[in-house]
Amino acid sequence: MRILISGVCGFVGTTLARAFAESGARHELLGFDNFIRPGSETNRAELRRIGTRLFHGDLRAASDLETLPKVDWVIDAAANPSVLAGVDGRTSSRQLVEHNLGGTVNMLEFCKQHRAGFTLLSTSRVYAIAPLAALPVEVNDHAFRLPVSVSGLPAGLSAAGVGESFSTQAPVSLYGATKLASEALALEYGETFGLPVFVNRCGVLAGAGQFGRADQGIFAYWINAWLRQRPLKYIGFGGHGHQVRDCLHPRDLLPALEKQLAAPALAAADRTVNFSGGADSAMSLRQLSDWCAANVGAHSVSADSTPRPFDIPWMVLDSAKAARLWSWRPSTRAPEILAEIAAHARAHPQWLEVSSPF
Repeated sequence: MRILISGVCGFVGTTLARAFAESGARHELLGFDNFIRPGSETNRAELRRIGTRLFHGDLRAASDLETLPKVDWVIDAAANPSVLAGVDGRTSSRQLVEHNLGGTVNMLEFCKQHRAGFTLLSTSRVYAIAPLAALPVEVNDHAFRLPVSVSGLPAGLSAAGVGESFSTQAPVSLYGATKLASEALALEYGETFGLPVFVNRCGVLAGAGQFGRADQGIFAYWINAWLRQRPLKYIGFGGHGHQVRDCLHPRDLLPALEKQLAAPALAAADRTVNFSGGADSAMSLRQLSDWCAANVGAHSVSADSTPRPFDIPWMVLDSAKAARLWSWRPSTRAPEILAEIAAHARAHPQWLEVSSPF
C-alpha cells in the first residue's frame, strides 16, 4: 500500500514512518512537510535512510498538494499541537485555524480526488474543559486522582479515564476546537464520498526525538531541561506539580493503524477511538520530577500558582474501545518511554536549542 504521512518530519510523523519501515509490511512510504517547525530538518536524513520519499509542501496551500502522487491512504500527523496555540503570543489564532482546520480540508480534498483512505491523528483536548476542571480530585502520592469513593461522575468518565462519549461541549480551547471540527469534517467526507476514515484521539504522545518545547511535549521538555539544569516551574494548581497526564509512544499506534488500513466498512460510531497509555502510564509533573531525580540527577523546581488558560488537573484517556475494536493495547511502558527520552537527551546536548524557535 502507498501511504502518505503529512507532517512527516515532526516527531510523530517520523516515528510512524520508522515503525512502518521496520515492521516488514513493505508499504511504500511518502511524506511531506513544510519544515517550519524547529528541529524538523534533523529528521530528513533518517526518513530518506528508511526509504521514505519526501516532498516539500505546506498543507495550508492546496496547490502544494497538486504535484503529490496518487496514494492509497493518508495519515494526517500535521498540526500545531499546542493547547496554547493562538493565545500564547507565539502563533496567531488565524494561523492555528489555517494549519489545523484548513489543512485538514485540503487533505480531505486530496483523498477525495484519489479515493484514498484517511486517518486523522486527533487529541484528548477535544474533551470539554469545564467538567474536567471541576473534577473532585484528591492528592495521592504527589498526584491528583479521582477519589476512590466518588460517585456521580460526568457521563463518559470512569476510574479508567475519559471515554469517547465524554462531552466535547465548548470550551475546549482554540486548539481543541480546530481538532474537533477537523474530526467532524473528516467523518462527513467519509460518509459523503464513500471514503474509509478513522479518527484516532491520542493521549500525550512522547518518546525520543520529540521536540523540546513544554507546550508540545512536556515529558521530553522536562527531562531535557532537567538534564541541562534549566529553570523549571510547576504552574497552577497551587504550584505543587500534581496535575496528571498519561503518555503514549507513537509507534504503539502501528498495530491499530495496520488494521485500519485493511478494515472493512464500520459504523460511523466506531470510527472515533481513544488511544492512550491509560492509567498505567499516567503521572504528575511532581512524579516526573521524582523520576528525573532518581535517574538523571538532582535539580530544583520553582512554583507559580498562577492558573494557565485551558489547564485541567487530570487527563487520562480510556482506551477500552480500542481494545474492543482493534484488540489494541499500548506496548511501551511509561518508564521505558522516559528512559528513551533521557538517553536521547544525553546523546543530543543541544536538543533544546535545536528544537526551540527562540
